[in-house]
Amino acid sequence: MANVNPFQDIRMKAGDVDRSLNWYQVQIKNLKNVRPNQLMSNTPELTTTIMPGNMYMFFYDAKLKDKLPYWDMFPLVLPFRKVQGGFFGLNLHYIPYPVRFKLLAAMHDLAYDAKVTENTRLQLNWRILNASTRYAPVKACVKHYLFDQLQSRFLKVNYPDWVTASQLPVERFIGANKQEVWRDSRKKY
Repeated sequence: MANVNPFQDIRMKAGDVDRSLNWYQVQIKNLKNVRPNQLMSNTPELTTTIMPGNMYMFFYDAKLKDKLPYWDMFPLVLPFRKVQGGFFGLNLHYIPYPVRFKLLAAMHDLAYDAKVTENTRLQLNWRILNASTRYAPVKACVKHYLFDQLQSRFLKVNYPDWVTASQLPVERFIGANKQEVWRDSRKKY
């Protein structure tokens, strides 16, 4: 099977134009069966470190999986704080595709402040998002990840590809399907 690079494919089709959620959904439907293993294979974007303010995908095995009602084994995370042994991040897979699109648009609007450096951008955005009811869906996305539970390196998703990554159907929930997870997440916001 040929390597699939949906990011490059969709970025080329989009050109330098902001596109609608519907446009991205149509493009992703045309990709046919993008799988986590395909995304993780033969890419130069794999890394062993994370930096708050970036987006990453990776394979993960939850430490408390026997006690959790469900968990995502292939998170799509925007890390916002490193802590001893791991990090906190927003796993966008816990909210429906249209909500992800709106959340990324809101973060894009917040991201372009000349006084904010790249390293503090997502931390600042997190404070703003967390404090505002307008961005309430982030509350369902906050997850704590442990480095010891990683099952792969991190696939760094470049900023121009964040929307594409957010719309790919690559969430891998264990213990529930995505509709059940999204329904449960809505109760948190």
